[in-house]
Amino acid sequence: MRLTPPLLLATLLPLFAGCQMLADKPADLDVGTTRMQGELSASGGQLLFKPCTEARHFVVNDAGATGILQEASSLADGAGDKLFADVRARLTGAKQANTDGQLDVRRVYRLEGSTKACEDPNFKQLTLRASGHEPEWDIKASGKGMVLNRVGQEPLALPYLEEQMPGGGINLSSEANGQHLELWVAPQRCVDSATGAVRHLRAELRIDGKTLQGCGYYGGARDN
Repeated sequence: MRLTPPLLLATLLPLFAGCQMLADKPADLDVGTTRMQGELSASGGQLLFKPCTEARHFVVNDAGATGILQEASSLADGAGDKLFADVRARLTGAKQANTDGQLDVRRVYRLEGSTKACEDPNFKQLTLRASGHEPEWDIKASGKGMVLNRVGQEPLALPYLEEQMPGGGINLSSEANGQHLELWVAPQRCVDSATGAVRHLRAELRIDGKTLQGCGYYGGARDN
């Protein structure tokens, strides 16, 4: 049977729609990547990454347009030659001269002027850490609860409930010990006002009728 042009078009429409759906489906850029921590240093006009506890060095390639090259250059001006980086990336490529390959960075969790962060014994147990200034405050959350530290006060340990928010943010809240606390974090580049360290979360702490601003990052116990 011969199809007339209108009937032929109607027959092909579902096929076109299916192709369009496949074309529009976003690719998961995190596939094949791993979260890793290490030191950054400059050498020969390149930025090199040395994983914690390893001797290998990889040339940093900003595959995810994260701005890590520019951020590292700015931080190094005030922090010395070496920086700490917490990134999600993929190791690729053959060995280059004086290096062990290439690191394709897709996401930056932390970037700071400290080489002692590799020695943090609590990182793997943390799900979230957030902190701010004026006044100083710091929250560490894990599967066992959260601990709030504030200048001039004793550490406050609290249980909490976690709620996922639209846009990828989360809310931690606690009503224990007569204390109402809420911590909101959202995926947004945040720069620590005192140290210049870069974080991937913007944080807001609400406690005692006050709203305090700060930055945060996901710990090693949270894989995203």
